[in-house]
Amino acid sequence: MSAVYESDAQRTPIASGRERYLCHTPNLMMVVVDFNDGPTAQPDPPHSHPHEQVTYVAEGEVLFFIDQVGYKLKVGDMIAVPANVPHTVQLLTQRVRLVDTFNPIRADFLK
Repeated sequence: MSAVYESDAQRTPIASGRERYLCHTPNLMMVVVDFNDGPTAQPDPPHSHPHEQVTYVAEGEVLFFIDQVGYKLKVGDMIAVPANVPHTVQLLTQRVRLVDTFNPIRADFLK
C-alpha cells in the first residue's frame, strides 16, 4: 500500500456516527477514526487487543481511559496503550478525530 488520500479513502463504518480509514505496511498500521456522535455521557465499553497502540488527537477532546485511569486529551496530545491492556474513550466534543497507530497491524481491520 502506498499513499492514501483522505478525499479518496475507503471508509469503514464502525458504529452510527463513527468511521475509519487506514494505511499500512506489513508491520505498522495507521488508522484515522472520525467520531461525529459526541459528546457522550459515558465512556464506550473498554476493549483490549494484542497490538501496541499510540493515539494522536487530531481534532476535538476526549477522556481516554487506560486500565480505568482517565486522561483528558485535546488536539496535539498523544497517548500510548500497551498490548492487552483495557482502554476506551469518552467523547467530550461533538466531533473527534483520533489517529491510531498499531504494531503489529490489525488484520481484523482489513476484513
